[in-house]
Amino acid sequence: MRRIEKVKLISATEYQVSVSQDQLTQSKHGREMPRRPRITIPGIPVHLIQRGNNRQACFYAREDYRNFLEWLKEYAYESECAVHAYVLMTNHVHLLVTPTQKSSTGILMKRLGQRYVQYVNRYYQRSGTLWEGRYRSCVAQQERYLLICQKYIELNPVRAGLVVHPGDYPWSSYRANAQGEESDYLSQHPLFMNLGRTCAARLAAYRALFRSALAPGIADEIRNATNGNYALGDKRFKAEVEKTLGRRITPGKPGRPRKYLSDKV
Repeated sequence: MRRIEKVKLISATEYQVSVSQDQLTQSKHGREMPRRPRITIPGIPVHLIQRGNNRQACFYAREDYRNFLEWLKEYAYESECAVHAYVLMTNHVHLLVTPTQKSSTGILMKRLGQRYVQYVNRYYQRSGTLWEGRYRSCVAQQERYLLICQKYIELNPVRAGLVVHPGDYPWSSYRANAQGEESDYLSQHPLFMNLGRTCAARLAAYRALFRSALAPGIADEIRNATNGNYALGDKRFKAEVEKTLGRRITPGKPGRPRKYLSDKV
């Protein structure tokens, strides 16, 4: 099974935006309302979170983690997603991927989620849902946020109090990205490759990123963007994505909604 070997580093003016608008949710009055459509930009990283139903455990034994990673590798290749970072927590999963096609992330999460649920239900003789509805996601400005997102993901076990150092946790990408552990799950992003001219230099530079904590507010910024399906980036990045979509991709403010040119058509 081959990985996605190369990811193109594209500029802010090369966006191709795809929006899935076929998802519906129930309003508090029982009426179907359109969910906030996901943003998919081929070539731009996406931070994904999939939680266990009611935040209950979705991994019970070491073999569960191993199987999930094997299927992640399989379906990432089939869906043409490059995986840059991951962490498998007891009751949720974080992934940082770059899709190469408009449908890549949706295909990856659907196939991976279904395969794992089938395995868990069969092996543990259970039934029903395992995941908490649809996965959460946000596109991330690669130049500014890619390595920050990787750090955020790989520090999850430390923030949860499971380990003191991210290298102590076996079910994340830190050991591969920072310590050179061999992994056939990951595809290094060009920005990671630019950390150094040699493998040793890149590993050292990446480890240096973890000598300090995340900047104040960064964790909340990533969480809010992911949970709300907003864009994670600077004002210019957000403005360009909004212009392309013709709709808001940042949290709204009180008052009358902002109008876009597309509203007049």
